[in-house]
Amino acid sequence: MRIDIMTIFPELCENYVHASIIGRAVSAGKLEIFCHNIRDYTADKHHRTDDTPYGGGMGMVMTPQPIDACFDAICAQSGSRPHMIYMSPQGQTLTQRRAVQLSKLPHIAILCGHYEGVDQRVLDKLCDEEISIGDYVLTGGELPALVLTDTVARLVDGVLASSACYEEESHYNGLLEYPQYTRPPVWQNRAVPEILLSGDHAKIAAWRKEQSLLNTQRKRPDLLATKLQQQ
Repeated sequence: MRIDIMTIFPELCENYVHASIIGRAVSAGKLEIFCHNIRDYTADKHHRTDDTPYGGGMGMVMTPQPIDACFDAICAQSGSRPHMIYMSPQGQTLTQRRAVQLSKLPHIAILCGHYEGVDQRVLDKLCDEEISIGDYVLTGGELPALVLTDTVARLVDGVLASSACYEEESHYNGLLEYPQYTRPPVWQNRAVPEILLSGDHAKIAAWRKEQSLLNTQRKRPDLLATKLQQQ
């Protein structure tokens, strides 16, 4: 899978995508992730990528020309048109279900906005969907873009050791995950549930399923209600 991140602050993204699990997957050839500086594509002699909004108002708006040119360059470099995503608080909220769907695509591009946003004309031309990571506003789209990149990339075959690494996690199957424990067996007079030390895998699986349901009922009853409606 190829992911292209379009930003005016590529250094914010480069450090993350080349570290830890995602970075190892890139080094191993499981993923291709490229960070593009939108300023490199501006026709403005001062390398400006923003201007004052028509109609007045506070702040600046990102101009369409460098974004369009950056996207064209990505298409030329890759030989394909990526599925284009704009990170925006106006978009549909990111879910695990959508992350799974996106992980099946061969190529996505992510646009990071800044200031008061992006000229609507270039969004109308290029954007396939807008995605939000929550009902709040950040100073820029880099953090949301990295959240989306991480969420999608870890689902790509070969990035994690096995699909089992994420199939039992919270939200993958509509429920929250069961509690996890590790050594020592007793810590500050708090013991690990005996069933987990029994070695009986069938009983452990049943316990985990029960705990997943209880966890979801206690913390996110809305998820459980949706899950039951789907059955």
